[in-house]
Amino acid sequence: MTISILLADDQPMLRLGFRLVLDAQADMHVIGEAGDGLAAVRMTEAERPDVVLMDVRMPGVDGIEATRRIMNAGIATRVLILTTFDLDEYAYTGLRAGASGFLLKDVPPPDLLTAIRAVASGDAVVAPRVTRRLLDAFLPHLPDPSRAPSGGDGSEPLELRELTSREREILLQVAAGLSNAEIAARLIVAEATVKTHVGRILNKLRLRDRVQAVVYAYEHGLVRPGTGQ
Repeated sequence: MTISILLADDQPMLRLGFRLVLDAQADMHVIGEAGDGLAAVRMTEAERPDVVLMDVRMPGVDGIEATRRIMNAGIATRVLILTTFDLDEYAYTGLRAGASGFLLKDVPPPDLLTAIRAVASGDAVVAPRVTRRLLDAFLPHLPDPSRAPSGGDGSEPLELRELTSREREILLQVAAGLSNAEIAARLIVAEATVKTHVGRILNKLRLRDRVQAVVYAYEHGLVRPGTGQ
C-alpha cells in the first residue's frame, strides 16, 4: 500500500528536499505541494492524502489553523506538524488542533520515514516522554487546573467520570510518559491488557491517540507540569 503525502511549506527548497527523500521510497508518493495553509486545506479536501507534512509558519493561514480546519472537516487525513527548537510552543497548539504529532525540521531522513509510516497506520509519532517534556516546558501556556471544568460546577467532565479506576490509573501512567510495556511491568499485567485499556480510554474520551491523551491529562489537571503526577 502506497502512502500518499502532501507537503505544506512556504520554502520551495525544503519541499524539494522532502520530496526527493519521500518519492525514493517504494511505499510513499508525494501527491502535491502547498506553499501556504489555505492551499494545504484546499488540496487536502480535494486529494485526501494519507498524511500532510505541515509547516507551522506560512503566509496567510498558518499550519496550526490549517490543521484545525482539516480536522474540523472530518477528513481522514492525518497531520504531522513541522517545528523548530525555538518554536516548540506551536507543537503543543498543533496537538490540540488535532495533529498526530510533530517533527523538527532537521529530522534525520530515517526518522522522518518511520514517523510518516507510523502516522499513516494510525499511531502517534511523538514518544510519550518527549511529549511530557514538551508540555512541562510550557507551563505558562497550559490551562489553569484550578479552574472548574466546562460544566462550571467544579465536577469532572462526564467522559472522565466514565473511566474505570483501572483506566484512570493507566491514563495517569500514559501522561507520566510510560510506554505500554512499562505500564504493564509496573501494574503486573500483560502488555496486551494495557493496550486494550488505552484503546478504551481513547474511545471514552474521544481522543485520536495517546499524544492527545497526554494533552487531555494536563489540560484537566490530572498531572502537574514538571512533576508527571
